[in-house]
Amino acid sequence: MGHPSPRHSAEFKQQAVRLYRERGGTCAETAREPGVDPGSLPDWVRRADAAQAPAGDNPFQTAEDLRRLRRESERLKRENEMLLRASAFLAGGQL
Repeated sequence: MGHPSPRHSAEFKQQAVRLYRERGGTCAETAREPGVDPGSLPDWVRRADAAQAPAGDNPFQTAEDLRRLRRESERLKRENEMLLRASAFLAGGQL
């Protein structure tokens, strides 16, 4: 059984993409230095290019924020549903 892939922070991904762009060369050569899977770096570069983010913005951070907000939204929906059921129970009715 293989090892799970490590999760890299948004800042790490952004630095790896910047390193690739500054040095040129191939993604595989650039990926070896920070210890990144050679298949991951081209994906990160494509995602950064697709985002067309202004200088200073981090498209990877945006993706992480979106995932976090979606998880939080789902949690809040579940909590709201529990509160609705509890209030109906306390009022003597059932949903």
